Amino acid sequence: MNTPPSSPVVPVPKRASWSGQLAFILAAAASAIGLGNLWRFPYLAAQYGGGTFIVVYLALVVTLGFTLMVTEIAIGRMTQQSQLTAYSKLHRGFGPLGLLATIIPVVIVPYYCVIGGWVLKYFWTYAKMVANPSANPFADAGGFFGGFISAPFAPFGYGLVFILVCALVIALGVKHGIEKSNLVLMPLLFVMAIGISIYVMCLPGSGEGIKYYLVPNMDALRGANGSFSVAQLARTVLGAMGQMFYSLSLAMGIMITYGSYMRKGDSIEKSVRRIEIFDTLIAIVAGMMIIPVVYMFAMKTGTPVHDAMNAGPGLMFITLPKVFADFGRTGALVGAVFFLLVAFAALTSAISLYEACVASVCDLLGMKRRNATFFMFFVIAFLSIFSALGFGVWGKMTPFGMDFLTFFDFVTNSVLMPIVAIVTCVFVGWVIKPKAIEDEILKGEPKFAARGLYNVMVKYVAPVLIAAVLVSEICRGLGLFGWKI
Repeated sequence: MNTPPSSPVVPVPKRASWSGQLAFILAAAASAIGLGNLWRFPYLAAQYGGGTFIVVYLALVVTLGFTLMVTEIAIGRMTQQSQLTAYSKLHRGFGPLGLLATIIPVVIVPYYCVIGGWVLKYFWTYAKMVANPSANPFADAGGFFGGFISAPFAPFGYGLVFILVCALVIALGVKHGIEKSNLVLMPLLFVMAIGISIYVMCLPGSGEGIKYYLVPNMDALRGANGSFSVAQLARTVLGAMGQMFYSLSLAMGIMITYGSYMRKGDSIEKSVRRIEIFDTLIAIVAGMMIIPVVYMFAMKTGTPVHDAMNAGPGLMFITLPKVFADFGRTGALVGAVFFLLVAFAALTSAISLYEACVASVCDLLGMKRRNATFFMFFVIAFLSIFSALGFGVWGKMTPFGMDFLTFFDFVTNSVLMPIVAIVTCVFVGWVIKPKAIEDEILKGEPKFAARGLYNVMVKYVAPVLIAAVLVSEICRGLGLFGWKI
C-alpha cells in the first residue's frame, strides 16, 4: 500500500530574545526615557507645585503605571507576538485593537524623529561653537529656532539622518542592535545627566531653583480664593497621568513587542519595578538640570517664573539656549553636552517605536527583519515630511487649527493611546480575566506580590482614570470648556 507523500514542514522562525533580564530592563527603560522626561516632566512639575506634582506622579507610576506595563509585557511574552497580532491570538474578536495599537507608533515615529532632527541640529551648532565660541547664533534663540523649523529642507534633512540611525540599529536585530546600543547609550545618558545636574547645583544662586522644584508647594492646589481646590487637584492628577503615559511608553505597542522577546524564566514584576525606578530617576534628574537654571534666568531677566517654565517645547529650544548664553565661554560646551544627552534619550525612544512597527510587519507578513526595516524606513521618511514642513512651506495647512506635528501628537497621545489602554484593561479585566496575566507572571517568579492591587486596578480603577485622561486631553487639545492642563 502506497502512502501519500507528507507535506513539507515549513520551519517557524525562532523569535528573537533578550540575552537576559538586565538587557530587557535596559531596553524598556531606554524606551521610557525620552523627550517626555527631559522637557515635559520638568515644566509640568514646575507648573503644578514642584514636589507636590512629583509625589502625585510617583503614586500613579507605582499603581496605574505598574498595572498597564505589567499587562502589556505579559501579553507580549504570553503570545510571542507584537501588538498587531497579539490581541487576536488571545481573542479573535479583539484583533482590531491590535491594528489600532499599531497605528500609534506608525504615526508617532515620523514626528518624533523630526524633533530628534531638531536636537541633532542644536547639538551640531553647539559643537561648532565649542571650536569658535564667538560665533553664537543663539543670541536670538527664538529667531534661530523659528528660522530653522520653517526652512524648506533642513528640518526634513536632519530628521532623515535621525531615522537612518534608528534603522541601522533595528536592522542589526534585538541582541546585536537594540541591546548593544542600549548598553552604550544608557550609561552615557546617566553619566551626562548626573554630571550636568551636579554642575547646575554648584552654580551660585541655584538653591532657590532647586527648592522651587523639589519642595511641595501646596499653593498649586488652591483656587483663586486661596482655599483648597478640587479642580486644581484634578488638573494635577490628570497632568501627572498624561505625563505617565508619555513617559512610560504605555499603549504604544512597545512593551508588548519588547515583552515578546522576554525569556519565560525572567520576573515581569521585578523588571517593571526597576524600569519605573530608572524612568522616574531620570525624570527627576532632568528637572535638576533644567528647573534651577531656568528659575535663575527668570529672576535675572524679570520674567514671571510661571511663564518661563510653561514654555512647552520652547523651554528646550529657546529658553535653555538663552540660559546657556549666560554661561559665557562654557555655555557652548554645556549646550553641546546637554543636546547630546537629549539626542541619546530621543534615539533610544525612537528605536523602540521603530521596532514596534518593524516587529508588526514581520509578524503579520512573515517578512525578514532587514526587509521590514527597509520598508518602514520609507514609510516613516514619507510621513515625516508633513511634520518637517508643517512650520514652513506647509504652515498654512492646520488640521483642527494645529500644525501637523501638534495634530499627530494630539491624535496619538491624547486620543488613541488612552482608548487603547481603556480597551486593553476591559479586555484583560473582563474577557480573558486577570488570572491569565497572573499565570504568565508566575512563570518567572514564585508569587505575584501585587496580585490584589493589580486585579482591582485593571478591572475597576484603571479604566475610569484613563477615561478621565481621555476626556480631559480632548477638552484641552480642542479648547473645549476652557479646560487647560
